[in-house]
Amino acid sequence: MSAAEEDASGVVKRFLFVNRKAPYGTIYALEALEVVLISAAFDQDVSLAFLDDGVYQVQAGIDSAGIGMKNFSPTYRALDDYDITKLYVERESLVERGLSTESFVVPVTVVGREELAAIMAAQDVILSF
Repeated sequence: MSAAEEDASGVVKRFLFVNRKAPYGTIYALEALEVVLISAAFDQDVSLAFLDDGVYQVQAGIDSAGIGMKNFSPTYRALDDYDITKLYVERESLVERGLSTESFVVPVTVVGREELAAIMAAQDVILSF
């Protein structure tokens, strides 16, 4: 295990943050993003999965002014600065909502439900928001 793969205790955990909620209307999406950034600051192996209405979290061009909330979607661009590059979007959720990855603020990997289940099985910690 390289030094980059170890935390202070010598153990790196694989964290998967599962984002299922729409970006606005609750605090789940913003709180998840904050926890992701904190986890990465502690040199953990962090991945994100977006499914169900969570796929809207990484969509560009959202106008949240009408609900009085700041659009935090551009903050996802900071993930790369924290070496968080494993972003997965469930294919079925995209299709069900008529979305495509061209409208996303960050690059993502589109995976089917079965592949996402395999990714989840390989994690040490899964946190769902």
